Amino acid sequence: MNGRIARRRTTGRRALWAASAIMIAATPALAADPPTACLVTKTDTNPFFVKMKEGAVAKAKELGVNLKTYAGKIDGDHEGQVAAVEACIAGGAKGIMITASDTKAIVDVLDQARQAGILVIALDTPLDPPDAADATFATDNFKAGELIGQWAKATMGDKAASAKIAMLDLGISQPSVDVLRDQGFLSGFGIDLADPHRWGDETDPRIVGNEVTSGNEEGGLNAMEALLTKDPQINMVYTINEPAAAGAYEALKAAGRDKDVLIVSVDGGCPGVSNVKAGVIGATSQQYPLMMAALGVEAIAKFAADGTKPAPTPGKDFFDTGVALVTDHPVSGLDSIDSTKATSLCWG
Repeated sequence: MNGRIARRRTTGRRALWAASAIMIAATPALAADPPTACLVTKTDTNPFFVKMKEGAVAKAKELGVNLKTYAGKIDGDHEGQVAAVEACIAGGAKGIMITASDTKAIVDVLDQARQAGILVIALDTPLDPPDAADATFATDNFKAGELIGQWAKATMGDKAASAKIAMLDLGISQPSVDVLRDQGFLSGFGIDLADPHRWGDETDPRIVGNEVTSGNEEGGLNAMEALLTKDPQINMVYTINEPAAAGAYEALKAAGRDKDVLIVSVDGGCPGVSNVKAGVIGATSQQYPLMMAALGVEAIAKFAADGTKPAPTPGKDFFDTGVALVTDHPVSGLDSIDSTKATSLCWG
């Protein structure tokens, strides 16, 4: 949705982000001519990106930033994202926030943007290489995967040693947030990684196989059906996100396996949290997309005002926007929140 958004002067306001307990100082009042910022997401239908857009729109209105938003037709629409970035360059944007579908192929057009003096911010998904963006605001996606892997291992107990694991990934683009979550899960479960920058090259016999889902329910159902055909005795399912988990559950239910298979996921959207409460998903890792986008708009406003670029979280190469393990079946030694608490923090 494009358009000029009315400017408000902000002086010393602070926004409290309950999900991460981080106090963010408000950006100084902008010059008379409001800067333009662009938000480019993978899709405009996934609740994660819907909430991300909501956060960007609200913060742009607060700060008087002219926000333009774009999205791919489907998750993986790289060419659509390239066209969006080119439009932002031509439109004189001061900053571009992007969740890249192809983290490596997008770098060339983003380099053109940076050469034009545009601040480039990766949201949620680091670029390849990460320094192809001026800053990254993201969940620690490896940690998100690691948390559900640790929970799954502890929950299975002795059965973890003979688990039959289905890996429901996003797509073939590697490295990406998809890889980070996948590899985090396997690490947390106690499985040796081959190349930690790729998925699917592990040799542990507990892994039945990897299938891609495109991050949606239909993809999750089809992927789960394919892996059940390969091994009907699967008892542990990792999913890239909660829509894929919902699809996997439907396939398991149709096969009469919905009561004896653990499903874990990542996102923390309201539908996913409801599925934790209902017992469809055993555990998920909750992330906070609204804050990612709002921080991005603040950074672009600051950059437009005085040329300052945002700094990463100390000890990391990105700004960590937080993650929490969500489950109604906590395990000893692993911090988590229940579905009731997560409902107060969820999105979508």
